[in-house]
Amino acid sequence: MKSLIVWIVISVTGVGAVLWLGPKYFENITTIRQVADASNLKQVELGKAVYSQNCASCHGDNLEGQPNWRSQLPSGGLPAPPHDETGHTWHHSDQLNFKYTKFGGQSIAPKGFKSNMPGFKSQLSDEEIWASLAFIKSNWPLKIRRRHAKVNSTQ
Repeated sequence: MKSLIVWIVISVTGVGAVLWLGPKYFENITTIRQVADASNLKQVELGKAVYSQNCASCHGDNLEGQPNWRSQLPSGGLPAPPHDETGHTWHHSDQLNFKYTKFGGQSIAPKGFKSNMPGFKSQLSDEEIWASLAFIKSNWPLKIRRRHAKVNSTQ
């Protein structure tokens, strides 16, 4: 009888933990497994609007970035880089670009590096962030998209 009660308590506790923690856990898995799909016209169209409203002021209407984007500013950070094929966005996986956009550059920057990139967790939904990345990718030449696909496949 005592072992039955212990089994019931453990079972109820386990089910409670899954119900309480499960949504957060599965939300993170879903977020990580999503991709920015440059061939998804609906996602790209949403991303174009999101980019225009939230990204273009720093990264440029044509994804060109700010001048001298590789030169450190007096404040310590760097100007906003281009998101076209001349920048380094395509060197990073979709997952890293997503995290960088959602949580800000400083959240994943190496020690001693100052990032001026703010996080958009409070302003944009995950869907909007993925869409903005899809829009950016849709502007890359096919050669760059293929190289980026290889980057994604290793992550």
